[in-house]
Parts: sequence; structure tokens; C-alpha cells
Amino acid sequence: MEILLYAVGIILMAIAIAVSIALHEVGHLVPAKLFNVRVPQYMIGFGKTVFSFRRGETEYGFKAIPLGGYISMIGMYPPSPAEVKEHHEEGHSGSTSPFASLAEKARAADAERLKPGDEDRLFYKLPVLKRMVIMLGGPTMNLLIGVVCTAVLICGFGTAQVTNKVSAVSECVPSVNVTHDSISYGECTDKSTPSPAKAAGVQVGDRVVAVNGASTGSWEAVSSAIRAAGSHPSTLTVERNGQRLDLSVTPVEMIRPVSDGKGQYARAADGSIATTRGGFVGVSPSSELVPGSITEVPAMVGDTLSRVGSSMLSLPQRVWELTVTLVTGGERSVESPVSVVGVSRIAGEVTATDRIDVKAKAAMLVSLVANMNLMLFAFNLIPLLPLDGGHVLGALWEGVRRFFARLTGRKDPGPFDPVKLLPLTYVVAGAFIVMSVILIVADIVKPITLF
Repeated sequence: MEILLYAVGIILMAIAIAVSIALHEVGHLVPAKLFNVRVPQYMIGFGKTVFSFRRGETEYGFKAIPLGGYISMIGMYPPSPAEVKEHHEEGHSGSTSPFASLAEKARAADAERLKPGDEDRLFYKLPVLKRMVIMLGGPTMNLLIGVVCTAVLICGFGTAQVTNKVSAVSECVPSVNVTHDSISYGECTDKSTPSPAKAAGVQVGDRVVAVNGASTGSWEAVSSAIRAAGSHPSTLTVERNGQRLDLSVTPVEMIRPVSDGKGQYARAADGSIATTRGGFVGVSPSSELVPGSITEVPAMVGDTLSRVGSSMLSLPQRVWELTVTLVTGGERSVESPVSVVGVSRIAGEVTATDRIDVKAKAAMLVSLVANMNLMLFAFNLIPLLPLDGGHVLGALWEGVRRFFARLTGRKDPGPFDPVKLLPLTYVVAGAFIVMSVILIVADIVKPITLF
């Protein structure tokens, strides 16, 4: 049964990923057609075509490698005036450089798709603003999916609110291993010291209502009181089966990570996980989903985008650290990036676990889809070709050049030419492919687990 539920989670996430990709491309397709650009293909995936059909002038289909998608628009590359002139005068370009050959092939492949009557339907002939609308349409779709999923999460399921109810009691006082990017705890053995909570008789389901006689209205108050006690004896007042019991516990002082208040580890000045010494009892709180208001959606989306932006800035470093981990056999940080394989495995783990109820599982899956789409929104806005952000930057650069040309009375510089950046485009695309391979391998051999 567990394997079946695991497979269900993977299938559900695979569908969510496919739908997100499909809608991203719809975000490009619709404005392109509205602006009368001919779109020969709308494809989900890359490589060999598995299935396709034609509606009007566009072929719609699926390809063998489901790691993205694309629409092809005619006229992505403007003709080179110098090459056209040289071609008419000499019959060939006369250039033997690898880049020139690459540029010629790109332009030739683009030109081969042209049909009679396409002269005014070319992408590069559109005004700058319309080109920006087309290229921003995809990321905007991901943003909308992320916002809708976040709204469903907050208003439909609710966000997790920590309660004073004990969800788990540690069997022992674990050993702590802290590295720059991760913190791990040793497993309990027959020789391990029982945790203070275990020794005191704390049970799962107990509700902590006071520590040392002081009422605790939140789990944060419970934690603060235990940390403040250090290794001094404390009295936990718990409610169990309608009765209040006073349990004497003696916290053990140990190293613990510092939370940033958002469910993440706080960071020290050098970027490592911040730690502190405090009392350890060995109890974990439960959480309940509490529905919120639609007004909370913008703040949560903004917070998620802020965290996504911060993680993208450190993405090269974290991918490198993950590569080192794979080579050396070290322990993978739970904060390391994941691929679509990793996201799918996490979804499978969520659906298969028996530690949370069905509602909590559904909420976690919706949260995964929301975060994934907000990440895709931000990632595609990176101002590098072949990403959407690179095309947007190119259009903006063209607009600036033409504006100053008109302002100074100079000749129109012409449209932005992506062909001139093909070497950089291939380098960026190659880097993304290498990164994807590393993440996929890591998600297979060293997957991140939640439970």
C-alpha cells in the first residue's frame, strides 16, 4: 500500500509539472497569436516527438524528454544586413569562422520556415512592448498559478500553526553534528541516555500548559522557558485526559540550531547555520492547519519570492557544494536545490507517510506546486538567453538604442539580434543542462527526505 501511495504522489506531481509547463507555454502562445505572429509549433518536452496533432497553422504535441517546453515563432532572428549584401554581391558569405558559420546556420534554419505572406508576421518586426508581452507571458502564467495555489492553501486548507500539544517524545539525548550547511542528529542506541521528557513520563498527546508555574500560551513560550532553564530542573504542567499533571524534568544543555521564524535555519555572519546552547527536553509540538484570509496571500507570495530570489543568488555555490557531496560521499544538506525528480520524490513521500492526515498531505502537495511555480517565475526572469528574461532584456536594449538614435538624429540601429549572442546562449544552456544532470543524479542517489 505504501508503494502505491508513493507512486500516486509521483504521478500527481508529474501531472502538476506538465500542466505548469503547458500553461507557461500558453502564456507565450496566446499573445503571439493575438499579435499575428505565426507559431508553427507548441511542444511540451524536448527531443523526438511522441504525439502531435495540428490545429490551424500550429502543431501541438509532446516530446520524449519532459524537462520543459517551447513554442516556435517565425522571425526570431533578424537578417544580417551585411550578410544579405555580401550574399547578393558574391553568392556566399565568405566567412570561415566557427561563429559566423553558426550564425548563418541559425538564420538559415529560421528562414526555412518562412512562407509566402509571412513578411509581416515575424517576431522581430513586432514593437518592443509586444515582444516583451509575449516573452513575459510564460513567467506570468507561473506567477498566476503560484498565487492561485497559495490562495487555495491559505483559504482552503490553512497554514500550519504550532500548538502546545506534544506530537513526539525523543527516546534519547541525541548527538549533534553541525556543518556549514547542515545539522544532523545521531540515532538512539541501547547505550544512549534517555531524554528528559522520556524519563519524566511525558507522552504523545499531552498539552503543555505551564512551565515552572508560568502559563504558556504558545509553543514558543514553552521553548523559551525550557531554553532559559538551561540544565536546571523544571516543572512541566501538562493536560492529559482532562487532568493536569506536574512532571519534573531536568533539561540537558546541548547545541541547537536557531530558527529564523519562517521555518528555516537562521544564518551566521559567515553564512553557516547559526547555533546556540540551550536546554533540551526532547518533545516536539504538533501543528494544526488554520484557514486564513485572502489578504494574507500577497504577503506569503512575496515572502516566497524573496526566499526564492535569495536561493537563486547562491545557486551556483550550492550546486557546487552538492557536487562535492556526491563525489566525496558526504551528507546532503536539506536546503540543497532539487530537480523535478526530487520534487516528485518528495510528493511521493508526502502521500505515502502515515504521520500526517489526508488534509495535511493535500496541503503540502498544493504548497509544493505553489513554490515550484513561483520558482519557475523567478528563474525564467534571469536576464540571460535562452531564458525569457534574456529576450526581455534584449528587447529593452533595442528600445533604448532606438530611443537615443531618434534623440540624436542618428540612423535606426535596427532590431536586437540574438544571433550575436549565440555563443553565450550555448554556454548558458550548457550550464543549465549540467546543473540539471547533477541535481537529477543527486535526487536519485542522495534524495532529500522529509519523514
